[in-house]
Amino acid sequence: GTVVTWGHSIDGQRNDAPTSAGFVAIACGGKHSVSLRNDGTVVTWGRSIDGERNGAPTSASFVAIACGRHSVVALRKAAAVITWFPADGQTHGRTDAGFAPAYLCA
Repeated sequence: GTVVTWGHSIDGQRNDAPTSAGFVAIACGGKHSVSLRNDGTVVTWGRSIDGERNGAPTSASFVAIACGRHSVVALRKAAAVITWFPADGQTHGRTDAGFAPAYLCA
């Protein structure tokens, strides 16, 4: 399907939403959103002060997504759960060069 948004957009929650089709799931955080395409890739938009958008995985192997206030987790086909930026002040996915996917469990 396509993504339709409305409401407040001071941090791009509405104006930066993808306009293409092919989405099967969507999740909203505090000021960011993530959607799952039918090919298993993720698309993020909105605020990225805490890395909500930085370093989102580009692989096509995800089957589920979820958001917290400042976090995103995704489930891979191989049943591994990953996050790609700090969640609640922790350093999940943080590297010196920025943000990178981090496996939380498999």
